[in-house]
Amino acid sequence: MSRAWLSLGSNVEPEKHLRAAVAELRARFGAIVVSPVYRCKAVGFEGPDFLNLAVGIDTDLAPGVLNDWLHALEDRHGRRRDVPRFSSRTLDVDIVLYGDLVMRGEGHLELPRAELKHAFVLKPLVDIAADVVHPVSGQTLAELWAAHPAPAAESIARIDLSLAG
Repeated sequence: MSRAWLSLGSNVEPEKHLRAAVAELRARFGAIVVSPVYRCKAVGFEGPDFLNLAVGIDTDLAPGVLNDWLHALEDRHGRRRDVPRFSSRTLDVDIVLYGDLVMRGEGHLELPRAELKHAFVLKPLVDIAADVVHPVSGQTLAELWAAHPAPAAESIARIDLSLAG
């Protein structure tokens, strides 16, 4: 079993899609760890704010198989893949960390995920995995957050939406 840390986001009916995604993750992987939810500005395009959170799961799936399962989860919730990369979406679920695995240049899956540099990915993870060590930098997620520049364009705000269930 490996611990995978996921980033979830939505800006199209976000409460509906995030609740359903967390329920499906719980049904497939059992007990999961769920962060608080944050409202974040869209990054890379003009659009409605996103709701973002992080989830920790224990999985026996290999990273590529898990990634395929998560893509199918996104697809079940209306994720469109025929639109620009930076656009509104019903559901976006990414593997950010998978144990201490480092993967580069193996298809579209890179670990740890580069988006960890964004506040909307890092802050929810810090809330539930502050002591997890980044396998490349050797820093804990809490240390990465403490050094995070948090530009104004990436402002995030915790909201009162419990998905911990």
